[in-house]
Amino acid sequence: MKRLAAALILAASLLGAAGPAPRVDVGRLLDETPAPTLADYRLFADAGGRRPNAGLTPYALNTPLFSDYAEKFRYVFVPPGAKVGYRAEGALDFPVGSVLVKTFAYPADFRRPDEKVRFLETRLLIHRKAGWVALAYVWNAEQTEAVLKRAGTRLDVNFIDPKGQPRHVDYAVPNVNQCKECHSLDGQIAPIGPKARNLNGEFAYAGGRENQLAHWRRVGLLEGAPAPDKVAATAVWTDVHAALADRARAYLDANCAHCHNPRGMASNSGLFLELEQTNPTAQGIEKRPVAAGRGGADLAYDIAPGDPESSILYYRMASTEPGVMMPELSRSLPHEEGLALIRDYIRSLK
Repeated sequence: MKRLAAALILAASLLGAAGPAPRVDVGRLLDETPAPTLADYRLFADAGGRRPNAGLTPYALNTPLFSDYAEKFRYVFVPPGAKVGYRAEGALDFPVGSVLVKTFAYPADFRRPDEKVRFLETRLLIHRKAGWVALAYVWNAEQTEAVLKRAGTRLDVNFIDPKGQPRHVDYAVPNVNQCKECHSLDGQIAPIGPKARNLNGEFAYAGGRENQLAHWRRVGLLEGAPAPDKVAATAVWTDVHAALADRARAYLDANCAHCHNPRGMASNSGLFLELEQTNPTAQGIEKRPVAAGRGGADLAYDIAPGDPESSILYYRMASTEPGVMMPELSRSLPHEEGLALIRDYIRSLK
């Protein structure tokens, strides 16, 4: 939580520091040919992507996807005069011309998260007339330019973790096909994170803390949404005051349900981990695997109540072996804290 809070405070301070700059180039965003550099879209007021341009709104998710401990700075851009439509389930309805911006970064030392922050890549999810398009722009060593990498790439990352231990990550920037895998809904690219329930929490804006849904309504970004207290809220997975089951299911929703849902890439597995799922068997509880292959490790159930070590879900989350590990993308390390949460959750099941 401390690491995330520091990242949010940094994002808010950067927003407040924005200076005059040309407007976001909506025409370039809608062009079928991707721009060769991130700067071509004018989403940021500076060459290093630290100061979001006018029209970009920072946001955070109650429970985000784990990506090898990377910090993430998120922004949304909606064309002038357009609005985001409210949906009670699934991602909000972003109009054509909208862009979801996400920069992945590592501080040199997580004990000082706002110092020596290295940007690795900035991903864009652009809503064009023909649908959503996912693009990844990789930052140079000088942190002055981000260049389009449709084929993806790998980056060596070294940092000091919150406990003072040196860590290394073989960081993978996804290629275009990998982006499509995670963002697939009924075979089409779609946003994953910005659901109303996952935005229903506070953010440290430059002007002070405010509920994100309330803020989006107040500034005219969101329409049709009820008051935040009338909207479900995804639990914050690190909130020890929240119910264990709520935290664990929020974590599985964020890290697994983009594929493991009836409309996702893993729909044939019968394992559906979205928060809206109410069937215990579909959630994996005493559910026998479907075509898990060696990923099943000869274990009987996706989730064996009371026994995480006998649960396929826990086994695959703990693995780093290609073809076994889950999620297949976005990480090269086991998420130790996430594993501890899921272990406690499975042990609590009877």
